[in-house]
Amino acid sequence: MGICKTSYPINSSLYEEDFDSKLNIEIEEIRVLNMSCPAISPVKETFFISHGSPTLSIDESLPARNFLKSFKQKFLINQKPNSILVISAHWETSEPTVNSIRGRNETIHDFYGFPKSMYQLKYPAPGSPELAKRVKDVLMASGFPIVHEDKKRGLDHGAWVPLMLMYPEADIPVCQLSVQPNRDGTYHYNLGKALASLKDEGVLIIGSGSATHNLRALGPSKNVSSWALEFDNWLKDALLSGRHQDVNNYDMKAPHAKVAHPWPEHIYPLHVALGAAGEGVNGELIHHSWDLGALSYASYRFPSLNRSS
Repeated sequence: MGICKTSYPINSSLYEEDFDSKLNIEIEEIRVLNMSCPAISPVKETFFISHGSPTLSIDESLPARNFLKSFKQKFLINQKPNSILVISAHWETSEPTVNSIRGRNETIHDFYGFPKSMYQLKYPAPGSPELAKRVKDVLMASGFPIVHEDKKRGLDHGAWVPLMLMYPEADIPVCQLSVQPNRDGTYHYNLGKALASLKDEGVLIIGSGSATHNLRALGPSKNVSSWALEFDNWLKDALLSGRHQDVNNYDMKAPHAKVAHPWPEHIYPLHVALGAAGEGVNGELIHHSWDLGALSYASYRFPSLNRSS
């Protein structure tokens, strides 16, 4: 996946490692404050973010980077989550697993062949054992018999790259939830439905994957491959018209599904975000751009049916 050719300058002022002695004292205060105090306005929407290539973390030429940097101002101007739950394509397990970190989340650089500067980036967001327990509890109460807590794993780039741009202060507690590649879209949709009540507790639910994800098909071409366009357009139409069952069965319904997603882990976070929004919700396309001829950065918002409440 080492597709970046150039080394980029970085403003690392927010990601230096000189916080070690200070943040350990502040982490508990941040977590307790965020978990106990009500948000300005609870975030009732859920989101699916196409995180694309890891170079999104440093490549100023990518339109998706500017989209994520303006995310708060555009979509959550009067809404600050108490905590964030990210369902990332880059954590695959046989059963649902949530990380439960007391202290700072480790920044996992789970990519290879990229500029050295990318491996210096840090996103020291606090973890939240309280949210991890709530995730486990609501899933088990909804019929998921086995849910694990991982007390060591930090945030992979599917989580920290978009969050670094969306919430650069890294002051909101973050938990990450895995996907199960041995399951299907409906399973992950039901996973999202089970998590929906967390929105009322001030939890921002984000699915982080990719609208298309075929690394072998990527290249320098500026022309988008026809199969990618057709799949991406089908997905957009299905989401905007609220055809949840079609999206759940994308592998049988969508054109070129197996080419767009040879493996399903990058689309399953979408199913979780969609399920957490609620049945009958129409999605909203909030960003769309392409890179490398076949990599869609299509991102969606799913408003709650009782958004005014």
